[in-house]
Amino acid sequence: MRAEVAMPTLAKRRRPTRSGRRYLLRTFGCQMNKHDTERVAGLYEADGMVPATDVEDADVLFVNTCCVRENADNRLYGYLGRLKALKAQRPGLRIIVGGCLAQKDQDLVRRRAPWVDVVFGTHNLHRALDLLDYAEEWGPITEISEAVGDVMAASLPVRRAATHSAWVTITVGCDNSCTFCIVPHVRGPEVSRRPGDVLREVRGLADDGVVEVTLLGQNVDSYGRDLAVDGRRRPIFAELLRQVGEVEGIERVRFTSPHPKDIREPVAHAMAETPAVCEHLHFPLQSGSARVLRAMQRGYTPERFLERLKMVESIVPGLATSTDVIVGFPGETETDFQATLEVMAEARFDSAFTFLFSPRQGTAAATMEHRVDPEVASERFGRLVELQRSISLEKNEALVGSTVRVLAEGPSTKDPAVATARTRTNKVINVPGEIPAGRFLEVVVEHAAPSHLLGRAVP
Repeated sequence: MRAEVAMPTLAKRRRPTRSGRRYLLRTFGCQMNKHDTERVAGLYEADGMVPATDVEDADVLFVNTCCVRENADNRLYGYLGRLKALKAQRPGLRIIVGGCLAQKDQDLVRRRAPWVDVVFGTHNLHRALDLLDYAEEWGPITEISEAVGDVMAASLPVRRAATHSAWVTITVGCDNSCTFCIVPHVRGPEVSRRPGDVLREVRGLADDGVVEVTLLGQNVDSYGRDLAVDGRRRPIFAELLRQVGEVEGIERVRFTSPHPKDIREPVAHAMAETPAVCEHLHFPLQSGSARVLRAMQRGYTPERFLERLKMVESIVPGLATSTDVIVGFPGETETDFQATLEVMAEARFDSAFTFLFSPRQGTAAATMEHRVDPEVASERFGRLVELQRSISLEKNEALVGSTVRVLAEGPSTKDPAVATARTRTNKVINVPGEIPAGRFLEVVVEHAAPSHLLGRAVP
C-alpha cells in the first residue's frame, strides 16, 4: 500500500466515475451520525453508486464513527480489524472512516488500521467523493478540517432510510463545556443554519412525501443565538418550531435535544400551540446531585431542572418526557446517587437512557480523581434502572384501553407479521398486521410493558 498522503484541499471533482459500483454504510452513534451517514449515501448515489447487501458485496465501505458512547473506539477497531483480511483479499475495496472518532483520533486510526483508504472528520462530509477520488488515484489520505464550512449546506443530497420521516440538522457543534462530553472538541463551536435554509429543506421533504421531521442539534434551545435576526442575536428556536410546524404536508415535528439550562416558556408555548409539534420532550438530567452537576458543569441545580420541567408540563397538555442519566461520575457518593433517585422519582419520566460513566480522552472528566468502584457503580445502575422501569410501566399501563393515533414505521425486526408504530408522545406500539411505513392509523392500546405498548388497529 502506498504511503499516506495528507492534503488539506483537493480539486473539485470533474465527473462521476463509479456508476454501478456498490457501497455499504456502517454507523456507530447518535441520530446526528445517522443523518450524516444518510448524506454520504446521497452523495454516493448521486455519483451513480448503488447500495450493497453486505460487506462481501461492497466496493466502497463507509464507517461513520462516534466517540460519545461507551467503548465506541473498541467497537470500531474490532470492526476494522475484521476488515483487514478482506482488504488483503480484495485490494480494490475502499474503506472510509469518518465522524467524531476520526476527527479526534485521526493519527491513531492510521496507526491501528493502516489498510483504511480515507480518514475524514465531521466537517469534511461534503468532501466524501473528492477524498475517495484521491485515494483511488494516489493512495490513502487523511483530511481533518476544524471549520464547519460547506457541511452545513442544505444542498447535500440525502438517501433516507425511511421515506416518510427525516432528520433535519439545524445546528452543528456546541458552546457548552460539560466535563464528560467530547462533542465540542470534535464538532466545534455551535453554528446555526439560516432559518430560510431549514425551511426550504423541510418544504422539499414535504414535497417528497415526508410527513415527520426531527430537528437535530446538540442544544436546540440556543438555535439562532449566533445569527443576527431582527438586528439582534437571540435564540429563535420557538419561532423556528412554529414555522416548521406550519409547512404543508408535515404532520409531526420532533426535536432533540434541548438543554435544561436554556429552555424557556416561548418554546413550551410553541409546542402547545403548533398542532404538528409532538407532545414529547427529551430533557437530559445527567445527575440529581447539585454537587455532581457542578462537577459536570451543567449550569443548573436539581431544583432549577425540576422547575423548568414542570413549567413545560404545565403548558403542554399530555406531555411525555425522557431523559439521560450518568451513574458513577467521578466523586459520586451514595448520597449523590440517592439525590438522583429522588429527582427521578419526582420527575417521573416516561423513559430514560441510563449510562455508566465512561471516561472520554480529551474531556475534563477523564482526568478527574475519586473514580467510583465499578461494582458500586453497577449496583447503583441496577437500582436506577429498576426505578425507571417501574415508572415507565405505570405510565404505559395508564394508556391501556385508550385509542391513540400512531404513525407506522414498518415491520417489526422481531416479527414481520407485526408492525412497529409510534405515538405522538414517542412511545413504541406494536400492532399485528402488514401496515406500510408512513401510514397513520388509530390503535386501541391493549397491553403495556416498560419499553413498549401492544395494540389493535381500529377498522
